[in-house]
Amino acid sequence: MKIYPTITTITGSEYKNKIKEATELDIKDIAFFPTCLNEEQRKEAYVLIEKSSIRNIPFVHLRSDMGLWELDYFIKKYNTQVFNIHSEKEYPVNPEWIKYRNIIGVENVYAFFDEEEIKKFGGICMDFSHLDNDRLTNKERYAWDLALLEKYPIRCNHISVMETNFHLDEGNENAIRYDSHFLKDLSQLDYLKKYPIDYFSDFCAMELENKIIDQLKAINYVNNLLKDRDGIVKGMGF
Repeated sequence: MKIYPTITTITGSEYKNKIKEATELDIKDIAFFPTCLNEEQRKEAYVLIEKSSIRNIPFVHLRSDMGLWELDYFIKKYNTQVFNIHSEKEYPVNPEWIKYRNIIGVENVYAFFDEEEIKKFGGICMDFSHLDNDRLTNKERYAWDLALLEKYPIRCNHISVMETNFHLDEGNENAIRYDSHFLKDLSQLDYLKKYPIDYFSDFCAMELENKIIDQLKAINYVNNLLKDRDGIVKGMGF
């Protein structure tokens, strides 16, 4: 198991600060989630990353308008090992990506997992906070997800936090959610103790909007959390 800090893009231009911070911290390995960047913004980000300390980007979150050239770029230049996508029920999937189907994981988000869709790709991208949110708010989907996690490989993971109080997701018919992409207290990661070590893949990414330095603290916390629980951690992060 390896947990990586992540350049996230949910809050727009903050990704530029994360790239700058990665260089200040001399980060060589990092995940990249350009999920809120259009093509022009992504190209700008690629230029900034090339000028940074970053040498390896093992895990990339794809978005629907990304061309095959971008997947080729990450694999050839940054040794990317795994990608993740949302379900086709939520966003279109570029058919050209089939070239790399075996290293693409389908993420559990809002829709029920489509077993046939998982079979088309390399397995599952298991987001822990989405899974735990279903545990609290959608027992049927939670049970379905757990069943599929026993059948198909978990290629990669997102690690976010769980809040004590719920909020309404305006973009999803005001659904009740406890999961969040912003860490306020390390104890918000304690829910991870519920899940077996086998759910943690070789490619875990912190999907947090927090600064990289705070993500590194979170990674150490999670590693210690799992070590305290299981007595062993399959490799350390940072």
